[in-house]
Amino acid sequence: MPEILTWIIFGLIVGVIAKFLMPGRDPGGIIVTILIGIAGSLLGGWLGRAFGLYTPGQPAGWIMSILGALVLLMIYHAVRGRTRTA
Repeated sequence: MPEILTWIIFGLIVGVIAKFLMPGRDPGGIIVTILIGIAGSLLGGWLGRAFGLYTPGQPAGWIMSILGALVLLMIYHAVRGRTRTA
């Protein structure tokens, strides 16, 4: 359980970083963006470890977490952008 809490806090930081790296206006605001960043961080971190790309504590964890957050944010932007114009 403490590991999940650590990932959530880590995801919060990564979510903020992903927010600054993602260009454009956010349809859901910064809170939604950070929450999506947390989810992306959890997903990217889990996938990176599941595929054996790194072990806990390695800097690659940051990279995978940021990539996971950016991918989810891009998907969110694509979906929200489409539903807004329809």
